[in-house]
Amino acid sequence: MNYLQCFITILLILGCIHSSAISSKEPAKIIAGWIENVRVENQGYEVKAKLDTGAQTSSIHATNIKSFKKDGKKWVKFTLLLVDKKDNEHKLVLEKPRSRKVNIKNNNGSYDKRYVVDLHICFNGCAQTTEFTLADRTDYIYDILLGRQFLKKNAIVDSNQVFLTVAKCNQL
Repeated sequence: MNYLQCFITILLILGCIHSSAISSKEPAKIIAGWIENVRVENQGYEVKAKLDTGAQTSSIHATNIKSFKKDGKKWVKFTLLLVDKKDNEHKLVLEKPRSRKVNIKNNNGSYDKRYVVDLHICFNGCAQTTEFTLADRTDYIYDILLGRQFLKKNAIVDSNQVFLTVAKCNQL
């Protein structure tokens, strides 16, 4: 195959890829590493998050979890314990409406009941709201785990890479 034929073939392939991307109704997913930095609830610090295709729902390190009713609806008050990328510890006390309550299977086969809330995060320059289970993640390396519900809309995980995205958003 001569250079002209190679060039034409490459142009045709690129044209097909471009036209299929344009006709897609969903935004394109980015490639992310298995560890990425995110910002939570518009805080001024970044936290390392593990991107976990084995987990259905995202999870975040929370303590002092208390359920209560507000205006007849179920709410949760909790403290997020987050370590930023400079190893500084942050406590963030929040009150959020409770989305639901789920049973999560642990590594040892037992189940935990966890509250689920919507939190704002900044991932790859985009402000988003996603569901998180509130869990004591003291025994885990990462305070935040991003599961398949989040990933299926946002990213393809390259397990050989880390820190391919940015955690800064203009506003949440």
